[in-house]
Amino acid sequence: MELHQIRYFLAVASTLNFTRAAEQCNVTQPALTKGVQKLEQELGGQLIYRERRLTQLTDLGKEVLPMLERTLASAEAVRRRAQEFQRKEVAPLKIGLAPSISASLVLDPIAEIAKFVPGFQVELREGATEKLVDLLLEGEINAAMVGDVQDMPARIDDWSLFEERYVALIAPTHKLANRPTIGIDDLRETVLLERVGCDVAPKIQRSYFPEEPPHFGHCSSYDLHLQHMAAAGFGVMLAPEHMPRLPTLKIIPLEGNPISREVRLLAVQGRRYSPALDAFVKVARLRDWSVEVPYWGIPHATLPETASATA
Repeated sequence: MELHQIRYFLAVASTLNFTRAAEQCNVTQPALTKGVQKLEQELGGQLIYRERRLTQLTDLGKEVLPMLERTLASAEAVRRRAQEFQRKEVAPLKIGLAPSISASLVLDPIAEIAKFVPGFQVELREGATEKLVDLLLEGEINAAMVGDVQDMPARIDDWSLFEERYVALIAPTHKLANRPTIGIDDLRETVLLERVGCDVAPKIQRSYFPEEPPHFGHCSSYDLHLQHMAAAGFGVMLAPEHMPRLPTLKIIPLEGNPISREVRLLAVQGRRYSPALDAFVKVARLRDWSVEVPYWGIPHATLPETASATA
């Protein structure tokens, strides 16, 4: 099945006239007729009743018409996209975000890049850190922002951007909701909600519960599920301060801010950067993150150091 055959058939379907269809396709009528016949042979049935004054679609023609319309439209969309890409009219960038990384953190960098990269288009994808690393290596995404990382493949470039403190997310009706801060004794005596796969779980264990495990009452690998449970009063959730969260939850700092994590930028080492990716890496590394993350947000490199870095 070739696209020109589909185009010929669709022209006949819309005009119900082989002569006008050939004119519309800018080919001779015999060429158009031959193309439609080959399509019919491939599909194994007649698509058009050929009557001198009453050309019309067969039942098979009516059945496949919508699918062939979509096929041609998709092919034309692919061709237009490829032409735009070759003319540099589109500068795509796919960024992976770990579930606890708020998209709000990348909005300003994206807006800044859009000012000087023509055709800049961003796709944000969410996934666990391990999944995002796989997507990076497979070329499905161009960059990723994640939390603390234990083992990173050698092929991944890994830059620390800033630190972010952990806080308690709690229902307004919880007995600790009116405290200015929550201390170690408070956490030891209350029910905690366990974030399965939490990247700073070892830090929490060392800081608050060095001798015995905390009292986890409920758990989930999905932050949103735990937030709903916290909002319903099932327990206290410890989470990164800027994680996307339900508006009904209160944020209470942990006494002494003992737990934090690094937010890191990942890209594939040695792979040629597109203009959009090059700009994003440089803007992210140069950025003063303390504006978005005011309590900690200390960049791990000075501006002169990052300015001289090559992406």
